[in-house]
Amino acid sequence: MQSCESSGDSADDPLSCGLRRRGQPRVVVIGAGLAGLAAAKALLEQGFTDVTVLEASSRIGGRVQSVKLGHATFELGATWIHGSHGNPIYHLAEANGLLEETTDGERSVGRISFYSKNGVACYLTNRGRRIPKDVVEEFSDLYNEVYNLTQEFFRHGKPVNAESQNSVGVFTREEVRNRIRDDPDDPEATKRLKLAMIQQYLKVESCESSSHSMDEVSLSAFGEWTEIPGAHHIIPSGFVRVVELLAEGIPAHVIQLGKPVRCVHWDQASGRPRGPEIEPWGEGDHNHNAREGGQGGGEPHGDRRDEDEQWPVLVECEDCEVIPADHVIVTVSLGVLKRQHASFFQPGLPAEKVAAIHRLGIGTTDKIFLEFEEPFWGPECNSLQFVWEDEAESRALTYPPELWYRKICGFDVLYPPERYGHVLSGWICGEEALVMEKCDDEAVAEICTEMLRQFTGNPNIPKPRRILRSAWGSNPYFRGSYSYTRVGSSGADVEKLAKPLPYTESSKMAQASSSKQQPGHLLSSKCPEQSLDPNRGSIKPMQVLFSGEATHRKYYSTTHGALLSGQREAARLIEMYRDLFQQGT
Repeated sequence: MQSCESSGDSADDPLSCGLRRRGQPRVVVIGAGLAGLAAAKALLEQGFTDVTVLEASSRIGGRVQSVKLGHATFELGATWIHGSHGNPIYHLAEANGLLEETTDGERSVGRISFYSKNGVACYLTNRGRRIPKDVVEEFSDLYNEVYNLTQEFFRHGKPVNAESQNSVGVFTREEVRNRIRDDPDDPEATKRLKLAMIQQYLKVESCESSSHSMDEVSLSAFGEWTEIPGAHHIIPSGFVRVVELLAEGIPAHVIQLGKPVRCVHWDQASGRPRGPEIEPWGEGDHNHNAREGGQGGGEPHGDRRDEDEQWPVLVECEDCEVIPADHVIVTVSLGVLKRQHASFFQPGLPAEKVAAIHRLGIGTTDKIFLEFEEPFWGPECNSLQFVWEDEAESRALTYPPELWYRKICGFDVLYPPERYGHVLSGWICGEEALVMEKCDDEAVAEICTEMLRQFTGNPNIPKPRRILRSAWGSNPYFRGSYSYTRVGSSGADVEKLAKPLPYTESSKMAQASSSKQQPGHLLSSKCPEQSLDPNRGSIKPMQVLFSGEATHRKYYSTTHGALLSGQREAARLIEMYRDLFQQGT
């Protein structure tokens, strides 16, 4: 790129000269989930007109996937708005009337949300016995006390002892077991039931954390995740309505569906080996497969670069089209980054970012919906929870592939039946979820039916009339459900993942001192971004930005975290070009 300091533009504004020659900065957003749509919408609203969203799949929404069957809508992905006070997802839904049909039972307050707060959870054992309600309540109180202790290590800086192995699962299991065994009032039979319930609760916890096992979740970092106050809400018409609201303000031609990206070639003006040759974009016979087939609006996408300039970023798509850009916002999941980062970025990512990707965790949480002709559960039952009595002394939650079904923690009852019919929603996570994804519908329905018969003690339960299930782990565009802080990782890794490239220091200085730069820092257009390496020319800042739920330190794993992360990255670019837009260029 031609040095701005040699032009007639202000020397303290190294971006403006190139922009005044060729107009708007070009921003490419990879992914049309909540993060990508939020970023694109924010940029367009602030005057950016050369924005393109590339979505690999045939739909928008990412890990929000609402499926309509008959009159009911089922969520294969995100289900609840977690918290209402200051939650942008809640306020968007509320302002647009999406919660008008949400029943009181679907506004549940509590850490673990069922589909309805009405009724009671039925805890059943593999011997066909129902655990007495008073035993369940006593155990639940004990478990929640210990759960609250897991929050204190981060929030109050408590040291983690060696026995816990810095693991939420190890700490919780041993602490709860010790308290159960030390209780002088419980008979041995009751203690055995409570000991077996530990594993069931940890399975539920693993599904909520999207980890293979809570043993893999960091104890010292667990309390950093922040819960937004207020109730959890279900959107009766489907969570995809939030996605559609975000997309409403985005011109149809901006979003290109069925457009997977092969590689992001960044730092192209630095003297590094160049990326692929540019095909003129927007010309010829390329079919961009725009959402709804819409065209028009915005600027043409032809190459407007002067001969003495180079695009800092080239986005190479799977169909061999190469799209030049000034900035790319990458919103792909942590699972995709783990699997593909080495080939997805050229040059490769800095070592500290790669290390953060490896340290952070992402797992698979899947749902199994079973529809029955008639309910075999009582009207007071809001869920069927599976407790294996032979797991009272177990210390692991990993099963051989043929026993994958043991990881199903239970089935929730979908309420109200007038909307959903008679439907149960099962939950499974971890490696066992991946095994389940490889099975066909008939096999999964058969195994689930056998489990329901076994745990209820009712051999006459019929097979479901219909089954619907998710498969987030094997989907190549996701490779998992959502992220968590794995043992050995921390919130600092989330910040490293979110840090834009290239770093504002030279590559060597960046890796030595990157922890000093916070990802929330918004670069001003008044900051000269010259390379400290005399062999390299001017380096354009923020060529590659990162968003998505895994990049939000406080709200990772949530839809509001994803949306806020997209707005955060858009804000970096808006701040970067603020002076230029204020001048009316």
